[in-house]
Amino acid sequence: MKNLFSNIKGDAFGGITAGIVALPLALAFGVSSGLGPTAGLYGAIFISFFAALFGGTSTQISGPTAPMTAVSMVVIAGIIATNDGDVNKALPVILTVFLIAGLMQIGLGVLGLGKYIRYIPYPVVSGFMTAIGVIILLTQILPSLGYYPKEDAEFVNTFKAQAEEVILENILKDEAGEGILVLENFKETINRAQEISQEAILKESQTLAAKETSGALGAIKAFPKAIQNINWLELILALGTIFIIYGFKRITKAIPSTLVALIVMSGIAVGFGLNYRPIEEIPSGLPIPNLEIFTSFNLSSVTPYVFTALTLALLGAIDSLLTSVVADNMTKTKHKPNKELVGQGIGNSIAAIFGGIPGAGATIRTVVNITSGGKTKLSGMIAGIMLLIILLGLGPIASQIPAAVLAGILITVGIGVMDYKGLKAIPALPKDIKIGPLKMSSEVLIMLIVLLLSTFWNLVYAVGIGLVIASLMFMKKIGDLTAERSDVKSLKEEAWSDEGEFPSNLKEEVFIKHLKGPLFFGSTSDFQALAQQIPYTAKTVIIRLGRMQYMDQSGLYAMEDMLQDLKKNNVEVLFVGLLKQPRYMMERIDIIPDFIPNEHIFKTFHECMIWIKANVKDEY
Repeated sequence: MKNLFSNIKGDAFGGITAGIVALPLALAFGVSSGLGPTAGLYGAIFISFFAALFGGTSTQISGPTAPMTAVSMVVIAGIIATNDGDVNKALPVILTVFLIAGLMQIGLGVLGLGKYIRYIPYPVVSGFMTAIGVIILLTQILPSLGYYPKEDAEFVNTFKAQAEEVILENILKDEAGEGILVLENFKETINRAQEISQEAILKESQTLAAKETSGALGAIKAFPKAIQNINWLELILALGTIFIIYGFKRITKAIPSTLVALIVMSGIAVGFGLNYRPIEEIPSGLPIPNLEIFTSFNLSSVTPYVFTALTLALLGAIDSLLTSVVADNMTKTKHKPNKELVGQGIGNSIAAIFGGIPGAGATIRTVVNITSGGKTKLSGMIAGIMLLIILLGLGPIASQIPAAVLAGILITVGIGVMDYKGLKAIPALPKDIKIGPLKMSSEVLIMLIVLLLSTFWNLVYAVGIGLVIASLMFMKKIGDLTAERSDVKSLKEEAWSDEGEFPSNLKEEVFIKHLKGPLFFGSTSDFQALAQQIPYTAKTVIIRLGRMQYMDQSGLYAMEDMLQDLKKNNVEVLFVGLLKQPRYMMERIDIIPDFIPNEHIFKTFHECMIWIKANVKDEY
């Protein structure tokens, strides 16, 4: 407790400054997610406070971040679509998924998996971060042009027939659930169909229009319509915001340019009484827990999103721990990765219960905190309290913020979050693979696959596919290197230092194989060809295993197959320098002593030579 209050003045200034920087981003991420500005603000309040209190990085400021919001956006849109476009109906399921993600993060920390997060390949992270930037840019183009597909009557009308079809399908599903035999009696179906109002058809059409234009691909599809229906006032507000954010940074970095842009552009819009579109109303009063998460819990509605919740948990972990490394470098301290994950998980779980969107450690806010004097956990807790005070005191005023201003803020976030370091390195990376006539870098290929799949298909699956491809390519490279180092060569081509005195008259009768490096699934194909490469004159094979430290199951069976082939051809096999782990593996499936009796296993090559001289005759 003493440590917590050891730097009150610096922590208070750092926390307040970080809270002010977080405000416009929290509102913008909330709007972008689809749950509204309040969800962003609640997320920032609870995650900032509890992740700081229970986390393992003293100066970390947490809250909604671009990557977490991009994945949340996909989850929210999907669950809303399966709930007839009704946000209130979908909310308990959405928040349950977020709660599960938080609990999974706690689990990752408790199991001590924090240290393994760093093994995620850089090309996967790079492709993902650039995709996040592209998604944010594309999805914010429509609101910055003042175009909302749900409100375009002409566009919505094109979904009328499909909407009627969906409503009718739902009626039939309801009847089937109620046990009404539709095929025997259509009267009930006809009665219900006649009760369908034009309002219901319009609402369903709007839901379908929103679904069609959601995400990056949907935004591209809607772009021609948006250009035809530009709202010039909204566009000017968005462009003005972007201009101030980039322009004010050139004057001073002491005051956050995002906050300046938010206040100036909102002030102009409100002060001149412009006919702009405000954000959703922010409720005044304390946040209230959403108990429907527990009271209306339905396992079947959450099950399809368990993998997505795990992705959110892992993404939040990566995001937070990368920020922790930045904080360590600035403060010359060392964070506790597993404790940090537990803290982030607690923050995300509590935020979900109160209706907030998930978040993670935020690099810019953490840097602002440190440079403003923050040194202990108190700074992150003060940032959360600061946002709560703003919510309670300025909620009605914040509700007047133009939606286009937040779109402008998000466009700058999208531009900033892309991995330019990774993109700049593309021409310099070695071109180590060939696809048809094209030579390219395997790392660039992974990055592009993750980037394209994340942007236009599914963020969750893109990361999984990227990890699988990166792992397979790594295995192939290691396999190639191992095979290259442990080439099958006869004694005449290569000799180790202790083989110099080998009897020259027995070189045709004895074949020596050197194994260098592990024998695992990536290197077995070349090893299996050994039996075919042994000269017909050789009736004894010495396999030198002193540098083969490890053997997996694939390597074990490859060894067994080779020994079987040699036994068929009446070739005697001797082992030299067999190490502990490979010996244990071979004893488990009786390669030793069935194929290789103990008297054919030698510690040194000298002992093996004594056996050779005594047992091998010069025939050629």
